[in-house]
Amino acid sequence: MTKAEVILWSKLKGRQLHGYKFRRQHGIGNYVIDFYCPELNLAVEVDGESHFTRFGALHDKKRASFLANNQILVQRFTNAEVKQNIDGVVKELSALLKHLEKRIHNDP
Repeated sequence: MTKAEVILWSKLKGRQLHGYKFRRQHGIGNYVIDFYCPELNLAVEVDGESHFTRFGALHDKKRASFLANNQILVQRFTNAEVKQNIDGVVKELSALLKHLEKRIHNDP
């Protein structure tokens, strides 16, 4: 794991965020997801420099399409966001988890 992934994992492991279990480096199809919450079908990706190249962007687009076709929502953060503002990242993830939770409980 990258340093940014280690930082974020320290906030996700052990059901620290609203009691949801996250898996790290979880395989789905031909892809490895940085962090995955199976209960909410949520993938959390931490993007380093390789994601901002032409090849990286194309790979991410294909992966996003595959995940969307499997009803998996992807939330992305950059390494810089995680390293420089972990509290903001956790706050944003917390709000997203609450939103997804409401959507699940309001579904007939």
